[in-house]
Amino acid sequence: MRFPLFGLLLILSSLIYGQEKYPQDVFQSPMGIPLVLAGTFGELRSNHFHAGIDIKTQRRQGLPIYSIADGTVTRIKISHWGYGKALYVAHPNGYTSVYAHLQKFGPEIEAYIKEVQYQKQSYEVEVFPDYGELKVEKGGIIAYSGNSGSSSGPHLHFEIRSSVTEKPTNPLLYGYEVRDATNPTIIGLFGYPLSEDAVINQSAEKLQLSFARQPDGSFLADKVQAIGTIGFGFNGFDRQDLAANKNGVFAVKQTVNGKVYSEYDFETFSFTESRYINTMIDYEHFGKFKQRIQKCFKEPSNRLSIYKTLHNQGKIDIKEGLSYNVELLISDYEGNETKVIIPVEGKREVPKVAKEDSKTENFIIADKPNNFDLGAAKVYFPANTFYQDFYIDLKKGQDTVTIHENTVPAHRNFTISFDASKYSTEERKQLFIARLDDKLSPRHHKTYKREGSFTTRTRALGMYTLVKDTVPPTIKPRNFKEKQWLSNYSYLSLEISDDLSGINTYRATLNGDWILMEYEPKTRTITYNFDDKILDKTQCNLKVIVTDNVGNTSSFESTFFRK
Repeated sequence: MRFPLFGLLLILSSLIYGQEKYPQDVFQSPMGIPLVLAGTFGELRSNHFHAGIDIKTQRRQGLPIYSIADGTVTRIKISHWGYGKALYVAHPNGYTSVYAHLQKFGPEIEAYIKEVQYQKQSYEVEVFPDYGELKVEKGGIIAYSGNSGSSSGPHLHFEIRSSVTEKPTNPLLYGYEVRDATNPTIIGLFGYPLSEDAVINQSAEKLQLSFARQPDGSFLADKVQAIGTIGFGFNGFDRQDLAANKNGVFAVKQTVNGKVYSEYDFETFSFTESRYINTMIDYEHFGKFKQRIQKCFKEPSNRLSIYKTLHNQGKIDIKEGLSYNVELLISDYEGNETKVIIPVEGKREVPKVAKEDSKTENFIIADKPNNFDLGAAKVYFPANTFYQDFYIDLKKGQDTVTIHENTVPAHRNFTISFDASKYSTEERKQLFIARLDDKLSPRHHKTYKREGSFTTRTRALGMYTLVKDTVPPTIKPRNFKEKQWLSNYSYLSLEISDDLSGINTYRATLNGDWILMEYEPKTRTITYNFDDKILDKTQCNLKVIVTDNVGNTSSFESTFFRK
């Protein structure tokens, strides 16, 4: 049979795509222990979706991490926060695997990155080795598990991305097995009146719905009486069989009288869209209660590509006198399902709870820039800082200003500028812009100083003020004393801390030469490994200098001996 050239190309491309889309039995496990997850792909996190899976490491560090296939290291990044020590390996089949929160790298990679760190005299580095410069083999040890970066406990963060688009995909799609016969758990169910005339159970405001488990394992909500355009949302989680962690669900489907109104899953997403998570969750609820409600309807500003089906954007038009059967089907990757049934009766009632009046003196038009003078400070919102128009609550002050509350998400950075001209030149050196948390404790924000004007860029609404820091950091030895013999020691450890503006830089020398100190901000420790540098002197003079974010500096000097 003869095919036109276009047809042959189409068939060939579809065959290639079919072979390359989520290949099975190609990638081995990155660890030699059973895969037990502390976090799932697409899990809801602060301002982003989780881009991989978190593999539990039996509460230990130092377990070997294996390359899942032959490949070459294309990126190594070490940072105090974020992924901590992270390794990126490109594979010939078009995928890149990512390993994060590592303790250290395999010997060849470790030697490579240590040389870079000593050249740059910096713990934090990011390098992109030439393709083929650092080759790895399938099953070869490339790193060891750790707890570096923004990790709350020892684990391996593992990703599989497209090497071309860099889009992450759910690693479980590639044949990895995780024991899971447990249905997702639903914690809360919520109804949202969306149109101006909408009312749910005599409320024009969002309200929580009651539900109960049925003999067949499904959940049935109390009958809802409503009118107008409404939507539903839920708060829930999933658990795997061997862990108590509350992980994210994989897929959600909402049907109305048997018709699919909304459906999404966490197969893949783009990093560029991840921040739109704040349009998918009820951000106001999250700001107040730290609970993430997933909306089963799509807001106009929501640009997420995770949706498979949308009818009327997942919103339900309720007519008087009609009945509706709404079902939410919440499932995990293994197909375990939790069904929630919500009977709705179209009934027009006078609301007992009116829509809250949130009007203030100032109104934000989202697609236009907005400037406000708050006395002690000025705030500038570029166009499209916010997802939608809203009334913003602003409070002036002599030293402190209030910029709404953190119940509205900002998609872009905005600028806060404080007038510090009333302070002397010396005083300005010790001042910084801080955001006050719920307990009114100041949190340092990177402050740009230009004479009497201080500015910061942020996405967080809330209270801001100028704070003075006059106290230098503290430096304390942890595992040694002055003039101690350390011949049998493998490392030096010190504690560095700052009570207000936070640590900005630290530098250590041994007999006058720079040495690599690994900083772990969660434990406030810096550590030097004696294997890094061959010491040719018995008497060793250590000097450590630490500077905080306003320039206060402390130094520590000690002498020890080693053979």
